[in-house]
Amino acid sequence: MTSTLRIASAQINPIVGDVAGNLDLVRACRRQAADARADLVVFPELTLIGYPPEDLVLKPAAVAACAEALESLCAEPGPAMLVGLPWRDDGRLYNAVALIDEGAVQALRFKHELPNYAVFDEKRVFDAGPLPAPVEWRGVRLGLPICEDIWFETSPRYLAGQGADLFISINGSPWRRTIEADRRAAFTRWADLAIPLIFVNQVGGQDELVFDGASFSWDATGREVQRLNGFGTDLGIADWERQDGVWHCVRAERADTVAGLDADWRAMTLALADYVNKNGFPGVVLGMSGGIDSAISAAIAADALGPDRVWAVMMPSKYTSQASLEDAKACAEALGVRYDIIDVEPAIAAFGDMLAPVFTGREPDASEENIQSRVRGVTLMALSNKFGPMVLSTGNKSEMAVGYATLYGDMNGGYNALKDVYKTEVYALARWRNGLNAPVGLGPVGEVIPERIITKAPSAELKPDQTDQDTLPDYDALDAILECLVEQEGDPAALVAAGHDAATVARIENMLYRAEYKRRQAPPGVKIGPKNFGRDRRYPITNKFRASKTKS
Repeated sequence: MTSTLRIASAQINPIVGDVAGNLDLVRACRRQAADARADLVVFPELTLIGYPPEDLVLKPAAVAACAEALESLCAEPGPAMLVGLPWRDDGRLYNAVALIDEGAVQALRFKHELPNYAVFDEKRVFDAGPLPAPVEWRGVRLGLPICEDIWFETSPRYLAGQGADLFISINGSPWRRTIEADRRAAFTRWADLAIPLIFVNQVGGQDELVFDGASFSWDATGREVQRLNGFGTDLGIADWERQDGVWHCVRAERADTVAGLDADWRAMTLALADYVNKNGFPGVVLGMSGGIDSAISAAIAADALGPDRVWAVMMPSKYTSQASLEDAKACAEALGVRYDIIDVEPAIAAFGDMLAPVFTGREPDASEENIQSRVRGVTLMALSNKFGPMVLSTGNKSEMAVGYATLYGDMNGGYNALKDVYKTEVYALARWRNGLNAPVGLGPVGEVIPERIITKAPSAELKPDQTDQDTLPDYDALDAILECLVEQEGDPAALVAAGHDAATVARIENMLYRAEYKRRQAPPGVKIGPKNFGRDRRYPITNKFRASKTKS
């Protein structure tokens, strides 16, 4: 019976479906762990296929490829391993963890709790495994709950009752602002078991999710004794000793916890970088309007990809102010990105001439405004098609919530880093980014967003003297209303009781529901808050319910 263990936590960034590439990541970490004389190296949930695989695991060839990869790992020298993969057994498909040691799979355990809420729908593709009994390994009784299994008490308490003396949990736990508090609150439900926990999480962006890594270990009292880097790959080595029947971590490193706006920014940059790089784009191109949203989007892109992979394009019309021209150029220069000006007024005029016969007798309205936006969208898509960079959309969550965006215009794009960021949060991020005195990515340090962009009234500049507040409430009020209606699924009556104008609340609620058809056609964007549009909040497009109307 061993009394010491050196355990390596391999916090890696897999690519969904890239079984060969993920296998190479596993091999490289195993070699590093071997060099560090580790006894066991632990990888995240579903490492070999990547998480979340969604319906990809319904393809038999993908599951078979993972099984073949596991066989190859068994045949190779190195420390013991815990590896996540999909596993088919007797006609059932499981989310599994395999223990490899001495050239063979020594044990398999299957995920018992399958999440089926918010961004998760594992019950769609996996079968629930039985309650996971401990694994006897080198005289240690390992409890191997998989991710969701430790968010509830059932599996930990069952494992404890079966004599487990160390929990090692592999995870694909996506990040959100509240994740640290959420994890602590959930895992302390069974903290009275006094069993140490090693929590290994993946890192990286996958479509609209981002994984923070932030793997950690707790001792038997729930005290954190190890922490890996947040939002970056890492290999953490920890030495454990059995003293009086209890495992204690006697040596490990603890990285700082990433929180607040720093975490928001790292989540957005990591998610964008992985979306662009994993999908093979050479960079991004975006419309640079001189406004706050495009400026912050360009800054995120520069930090994520490096300034040399970001192309900012100003597309002025007759309504574009001189201040916007100056501010867009100043921001691009501060970031060090490529900057070009393409005058779109000739195309807008051509559309005006083309539509004049059928528009005769009607006053200009949103139709003409949207043409301007769509001309810009077509221009960016042309640059993308010709030169290869992905179009980066720049609309924020406040705009997407109420439909203050143009389909096939400013909504064009392959990805939107601000999709889950409210307008008031955009301003906070801009000031935070300008105040940095150390690198937070690949972009320059210092003020990268000119002060005038932050302080001037936001405007789409689609008609003379236009501002957003011509049609929308002040953003402080708008975001407060949306926070209640979207994040909390709150009652409009509560907003009115809190002092908001009843007519305004009803109008915003109506706009929120009516814009669902637009959001269904919007590009993906990283989840930042508790409830993002798309994966979290799934409302019908055809929907006549209005709580404001019902209560009136």
